[in-house]
Amino acid sequence: MNIPEDLKYTSDHEWIRVEGDTATVGITDYAQGELGDVVYVEIETEGESLDREEVFGTVEAVKTVSDLFMPISGEVVAVNESLADAPDTVNKDPYGEGWMIKIKYSDSSELDALLSADDYKSEVGA
Repeated sequence: MNIPEDLKYTSDHEWIRVEGDTATVGITDYAQGELGDVVYVEIETEGESLDREEVFGTVEAVKTVSDLFMPISGEVVAVNESLADAPDTVNKDPYGEGWMIKIKYSDSSELDALLSADDYKSEVGA
């Protein structure tokens, strides 16, 4: 299981990469493995400001449909449009081309509540 050290994580199995005042968000390798083959990603929140832990979209896999939760509060400024045509990118490259949204975050103190790679490893038993 791949859990990059340079990212932050949530208990809901999202990862976040902070770059300046924006952050890129996706689901973890663990999450995509638990979901199985991702067949559809629906994110219709671009341009919306959402609070931490609000649902920003859903991911549908062969086994189930799961909500996607905001790891921090902010405005969804970009959605990975390529997932509409190739949702399986989430399975193949969850930390790269399989990213889901970019957020312009509104409260940097919320970053302190996120899990480190080691904390996330403990949470998923890795």
